[in-house]
Amino acid sequence: MNKEITLGKKTVGLNHKPYFVADIAANHDGELNRAKDLVWLAKEAGADCAKFQHFLAEKIVNDKEFKKLESLETHQSSWKKPVSEIYDQYHFKREWTEEIAEECHKAGIEFSTSPYDFSAVDLVDNFLNFYKIGSGDISWIDFLKFISSKGKPILIATGAATIEDVDRSLNALDYKTKNVVLMQCNTNYTVEPEKHRFVNLNVLSVYKNKYPETVLGLSDHTLSHASVLGAIALGARVFEKHFTDDNSREGPDHKFALNPVAWREMVDISNEVFETLGDGLKKVEENEHNAFIVQRRSIVCKSDLLEGHKISENDLDYLRPCPPGSFHPFEKDLILGKILNKNKLANESILKEDIC
Repeated sequence: MNKEITLGKKTVGLNHKPYFVADIAANHDGELNRAKDLVWLAKEAGADCAKFQHFLAEKIVNDKEFKKLESLETHQSSWKKPVSEIYDQYHFKREWTEEIAEECHKAGIEFSTSPYDFSAVDLVDNFLNFYKIGSGDISWIDFLKFISSKGKPILIATGAATIEDVDRSLNALDYKTKNVVLMQCNTNYTVEPEKHRFVNLNVLSVYKNKYPETVLGLSDHTLSHASVLGAIALGARVFEKHFTDDNSREGPDHKFALNPVAWREMVDISNEVFETLGDGLKKVEENEHNAFIVQRRSIVCKSDLLEGHKISENDLDYLRPCPPGSFHPFEKDLILGKILNKNKLANESILKEDIC
């Protein structure tokens, strides 16, 4: 898996630092100035992209059917208004698009969004460099093909999906020729402390082998950093988490979002984990050279030996350190039977220049 793609001005892929998408989603609470403030806070917290969601209540939810599901326990169960009213109250106003995209440009952060209808795709296309497709639309093949036709990189989340769903959606996106970030996801928006058990990061290993033409990512809804750190070790490089300035605010997305302090902590420790991965070549590292000398044993003289002495097994011992020019214990066959060309004291390392 060595696929690399460009998201705006940054390259993402296995050999590049993690890329972080702050999903502001509905946490602007329907206020333009809050949306702008969150853009800057996301930038300060280390996000590479401020992502929003372009939906209209009447084009994404159906109250008639939602009312039939009142006994179904979900994160929406606590909402005090009908689902459509909440979506309408907290939706990203379409007339904000250019202004928010410009605010992102000022802040030096990428602007993106998840569009949820065809007109939204056409509206935002001139303002973003890549799209994000939410897990809920993984089965809407016509919509996926329409987004793919725009020719821009696509992030697609795969929460609450089967491998057949993933296959179908990726084929619709023409992933073998297009730039796609395939994101493992667990679609659960509660704040249950144990839900990390369902993140199933090992799916990334399946994706790595089955879809090597994609970059791997994680769209995560847990509140800890464990899933992100584990995903980095498994090869994921693009990460999406919800972002808020205050977890105590009212609104559908605040409770399971990360605040700026937690977000910055996640970014910093993730970059540290990425740096620990290295290049995979087993070698003596730059900062190990001195330790190599003081911890390795060298071949030393067991007793005083005179010039002209023929070295035998009984003359040798193996002690730290291993100074430059000395012999490692596994090199004793290079010494046995050789003649010393100088006097050597007991416990002195035998150097390559000492024998002939």
